[in-house]
Amino acid sequence: MEASQLSDLIRRHARLIHKIAYAYCRDSTDREDVVQEVAVQLWRSCHRYDERFKETTWIYRIALNVAISFHRRERRHRERRLPIDVHAITIAAASEVEPGEDVQLLLRCIDDLGALDKALVLLYLDGNEHASIADVLGISVSNVGTKLLRIKDRLRVAFEQRARSNRTEGSHAAR
Repeated sequence: MEASQLSDLIRRHARLIHKIAYAYCRDSTDREDVVQEVAVQLWRSCHRYDERFKETTWIYRIALNVAISFHRRERRHRERRLPIDVHAITIAAASEVEPGEDVQLLLRCIDDLGALDKALVLLYLDGNEHASIADVLGISVSNVGTKLLRIKDRLRVAFEQRARSNRTEGSHAAR
């Protein structure tokens, strides 16, 4: 792959790369670091791209690996420096619209998932088929289905608990 082809590829899939960075990074400087590192890793591995796979599968795999590694590294550093603050991840890369309360609540629940589960949900919410998700994450298609069912159940329970907690806090604050 030539440099111009790689540049075009990155431009075409910039939203996907930014979406992954948003899912794994708390602040804008970290997100930009992840985006830059993804571009570097794409450049380094472009000679190994296997055209039997879709471009998006290759990009997802690299971007998720970079983001997960960055997230783990930063989490260790943060735990030593500052207490972890609660935040809502933003899935849409260039969204100017503030998500509604329910969406923010769901995003906080997703943010509490482990790195692999969060990647799986991100790929699922992005409309990928189970086979594509399996290719990106290197797991079997049946494992994708099983994991998704379990994650959905966990998210449903977490969402309901947080929603109840928010209603309880809201009623106490109104008094």
